[in-house]
Amino acid sequence: MGLHPLEFSECYLDSPSFRDKIKSHEAELDKTNRFIKELYKDGKNLINATKQLGMAQRKFAQCLGEFQFEYIGDAKTDDEKCIDESLQEFSAFLKNLEDQRELMMRNITETLMKPLEKFRKEQLGALRAERKRYEKETEKYYSSLEKLLNMSSKKKEPQLQEADTQVEIMRKHFQEESLDYVCKLQEIQERKKFECVEPMLAFFQTVFTFYHQGFELAKDFDHYKRALQINIQNTRNRFEGTRSEVNELMKRIREAPQEYRQTSPISFEGYLYVQEKRPPPFGSSWVKRYCTFVKEQKILHMVTFDHRSGGKIGETESITLKSCVRKTTDVLDRRFCLDLDITDRPGTVLTVQALSEDDHKFWMQAMGGKEPIGHYLTRTYSKERGIDAQLDDVGFSFVKNSISAIERRGINDQGLYRIVGVSSKVQKLLSLMIDEKSDEVDLSASEDWDVKTITSALKLYLRSLPEPLMTYELYKEFISPAKGGSPESRIQAVHCLVHKLPERNRQVLGLLMKHLANVAAHSKQNLMTVANLGVVFGPTLMRPQEETVAAIMDLKFQNIVVEILIEHHEKIFTDAPESCPLSPDAPVLSAPTRQSKKMSRQNRPLAVYNPQALDIQNVSAVGDGSSPAPDETSMGSNESVSSQSSSASASEVNMEKSDHVPLNASLSSGSNSGSGTAAASCSASGSSGESQTAATKATSDKERQEESVTSRKARAVYPCEAEHDSELSFHVGDIFNGVTQSREPGWLEGELEGKRGLIPENYVEML
Repeated sequence: MGLHPLEFSECYLDSPSFRDKIKSHEAELDKTNRFIKELYKDGKNLINATKQLGMAQRKFAQCLGEFQFEYIGDAKTDDEKCIDESLQEFSAFLKNLEDQRELMMRNITETLMKPLEKFRKEQLGALRAERKRYEKETEKYYSSLEKLLNMSSKKKEPQLQEADTQVEIMRKHFQEESLDYVCKLQEIQERKKFECVEPMLAFFQTVFTFYHQGFELAKDFDHYKRALQINIQNTRNRFEGTRSEVNELMKRIREAPQEYRQTSPISFEGYLYVQEKRPPPFGSSWVKRYCTFVKEQKILHMVTFDHRSGGKIGETESITLKSCVRKTTDVLDRRFCLDLDITDRPGTVLTVQALSEDDHKFWMQAMGGKEPIGHYLTRTYSKERGIDAQLDDVGFSFVKNSISAIERRGINDQGLYRIVGVSSKVQKLLSLMIDEKSDEVDLSASEDWDVKTITSALKLYLRSLPEPLMTYELYKEFISPAKGGSPESRIQAVHCLVHKLPERNRQVLGLLMKHLANVAAHSKQNLMTVANLGVVFGPTLMRPQEETVAAIMDLKFQNIVVEILIEHHEKIFTDAPESCPLSPDAPVLSAPTRQSKKMSRQNRPLAVYNPQALDIQNVSAVGDGSSPAPDETSMGSNESVSSQSSSASASEVNMEKSDHVPLNASLSSGSNSGSGTAAASCSASGSSGESQTAATKATSDKERQEESVTSRKARAVYPCEAEHDSELSFHVGDIFNGVTQSREPGWLEGELEGKRGLIPENYVEML
């Protein structure tokens, strides 16, 4: 379980659990700070050690360059010339190598050391100052609150009003600080993912650029690097999107905090000061407790908690409420008080004090006090007002006509669906289109309705529906498979859930997904890839019923679901699912990781097969079709992460080969690449020349008796993309013929579609 999201609404309750969550976030960032400091120290040591190595190499090169063989006679033979010049060549080579090493070390300083230290000082250092200010404001507010609550009600009314005003100002200031601090905490938690990892990625790129002799190692690292670039870019994009949504939510809560206060219809919670009577002559004392009242059971749970005692949580006391009566100031010299008659303590009355007049009213209403107050403020989840959008024949016709106009007039427009139209025109178009009494609007007239107005009206219609197209009921079920499992299990789960939707919802969704797949197919012109469309339509087609920070953090999973719907729309909307999981909690099997597959071949040579085991004809056949050219990659899957698990490491994925994946900038300068498809892959590396040499050596070292299995078949249980000509690419369910045991440990040899090659043993089951 990761860190809990910090809800803005909790800033107004300031509960013990909320403070505990804040401490968890602070502890995590302190750990990150210590990690960066230690890494920075080790990096300095590495740079110094490399400088010492460079100085020794240059001295060695200088020694070679200064030495010259003397020859006997008045001329040199050709052999002598070569020998004489060789030391100068060695010296020049080493000098050039050290020039590159110096450049590498400067790049490491710029791409690794400075960005990490900058993040630590500017982000984590600033947060430490924010934490001190937040703690100081907490102390000031609660001290002033206690002083106010201890003030005698017999003081003059102007004095009481002035005191109330001052505390109210301090309360608002404290709540403002709390909102800002919570927002900053979560922003840095999200930011650290790419701010810390991206410099490391740039560092490794610099190292591999220097080690030209390690070209094969860099090549093997290349798909890992690209996949990580994708994750960084997606996280950055989601971070920007999430930050925008969070800021909007914080703005709305700041404007109307009471609308977000009551988070549960069955309970109410907040701080109360509880009067504890002591034996004479000590009188009584008031203890601050965090109280939760369960309305249905009329049980009040009270936890002793004081911010000044180190945030320690005391024992919980529970009482059953019989009645609640407002306590007047002529009876008790304190304001905002209530008398609670306790069922499980006959004759006992517990006196509690609320924090303010408003708080007092809320507690009165929650506990059924004798002075009823007006109803709670309610929230409206529909963000779009004034539009009566319904999922009826008129709406279906509007979607169909809009899609037709967009595909006819603007399928190649750059930023399609990202660039928005003028709000007034969009509202007018949508109002006309969904008004059954209006004449049919001609969307083909470009002078009246431009493409961005039509796309914005279509999105506005989908957002204005009383319930999102993919329904509140199925929201959590759609999100669940996007958070884990294999690509195949995700597709299967989404396929099943789509067919649980109401018929009209499924029709409209299918029509829209077919259209978006067409848009993605023109992404070279419109720049709207599957991933970009997922970002645009994820929050439009599916959203939770309650708007919270935790829900905003699920935006990235909404995008993944939409990407799956776009990429596999033909299968999902054409065919009914063959079988569905019995329950959403059923375990899903995932493909073996890249690392687990690599372990099975760590003791074998770089060659993926023994040249003596296969004839030349079969080798050529395997090489002809196992690896598609870049231009042959499906456009529909370009730049999508729907098949990549959100929790999988980048070493478990391999980027689809595509010549149109944009790279924003070179990694060594600290930039990211554009997003791209990541899919489960097989791991191997090595050039064919080195591989065959190593394979021949391995064969001579240890010959294995090939275990023939006549007419044996096997079925693929996981997908695999070949990385060498000798391996086979396959999908789940593919059947292999003529399967035999390979000389390579952990590998089989088999035939698929007329091609013969290697198959990882743990990816198939024998038939």
